[in-house]
Amino acid sequence: MKALLSSAGRLVRQFPRTHLLLSMVLLGGVILIALRPDSPTEQPRQQAKTINLPAKPARKPEPQPQAPDTPQWQTITVESGDSLSSLLQPLGVGAGQVFALINSDDKLKRLTKIRPGETLNVIVEDDRLTQVQYHPSKVETLTARLRGGGWETRLSQREYQKQTRFAEADITDSLFLAGAAAGISDKLTMQLANLFAWDVDFVLDIRRGDRFRIIYEELYLDGEKVGEGDILMAEFWNQDRHLTAFRYETRSGDVEYLDIKGDSMRKEFIRTPVAFSRISSRFNLSRKHPVLNRIRAHKGIDYAAPSGTPIKAAGDGKVIFAGVKGGYGNVIILKHGQIYTTLYAHMRSFAKGIRVGKRVKQSQTIGYVGASGLATGPHLHYEFRINGSHRNPLTVPLPKARGINDNERSEFLIAANRLKAQMTLFAEASTLASSDVL
Repeated sequence: MKALLSSAGRLVRQFPRTHLLLSMVLLGGVILIALRPDSPTEQPRQQAKTINLPAKPARKPEPQPQAPDTPQWQTITVESGDSLSSLLQPLGVGAGQVFALINSDDKLKRLTKIRPGETLNVIVEDDRLTQVQYHPSKVETLTARLRGGGWETRLSQREYQKQTRFAEADITDSLFLAGAAAGISDKLTMQLANLFAWDVDFVLDIRRGDRFRIIYEELYLDGEKVGEGDILMAEFWNQDRHLTAFRYETRSGDVEYLDIKGDSMRKEFIRTPVAFSRISSRFNLSRKHPVLNRIRAHKGIDYAAPSGTPIKAAGDGKVIFAGVKGGYGNVIILKHGQIYTTLYAHMRSFAKGIRVGKRVKQSQTIGYVGASGLATGPHLHYEFRINGSHRNPLTVPLPKARGINDNERSEFLIAANRLKAQMTLFAEASTLASSDVL
């Protein structure tokens, strides 16, 4: 063995060293390849196979039950000259159905006042009206549904979003022009005039330099301005007078406009403007005139009283006529606010200082009972008019000035002072905005 190894050593030494190294590297590589587990000589490579299974038949959808036909809403647009009956007639709805609808609930009578441009949504089934939907205003929805032969009615209302705004103006021409310059609507200007109408005649009393300022509500729906709401506080400077009005809601839910004392801006009327012994003639549109001896409407009340009996103003107001007026003889006409006037006739004479434009207080003496004009004896002929229409002075509902109850006065004063502070802040901000001060 020893001799064999010695001979092998001599044989190896006969080859160059480089050749020997290369031979050893090649031999090692062959051995490693032979020992790999995935070698073709050890284990043949597995080929991937795709197995195609038979496809399942598609599942058919189960048949769905068919819903019955749902009645569809129809929208009708109102045009000039249309009525509810004329709009529904082409749909097969007869006048009898319309009559039954509008007479089933007082709220549904609003359907008789539809205006051009408005829309109605209706459902008609087999020529029978079964549902109605109407929007009387931007925030109201009136819905009626026919159930069991009768109509069920519902009136729903959305709430406005409200923002408080401020406006002021000096009057150089008219109140309405000043209101337009202040950026408020004619409707809001009229509301302002009505607040102070008992104290200011906005036709005759206004002078250059008069001014006003108000805080009021703007109304919004879905972020869009849709109108103006109530005046919350108003101030008016008329010549040497400063008038203030506050909006206040009482505990009972009534809304009043009050002055800083808590008294109503509206004024009361007394029912009888003279102390009298008897009514000599009542309100009668078919009365026979005692002097003319023919039918002539008697549009007032005659109060018999001794000549010279004082005649009192029925309410705070302004003299708009003082003089002779035909058969009425000596006449005084007073204007109270925007819509009321009272007339006093057959007077013997006027009280001192009474003249056109003079302001009078309730129960102030304005004249004296007489028999001037067509009269058979001393009496006062008294008329009460609303928007120029004669009303029976004995039965006409008179406006009442309630003011604030004593048990609510402290709450009112807190609310009024809060509004005054708000008005001051708005006015100061407006002054700064219009000045050059930075």
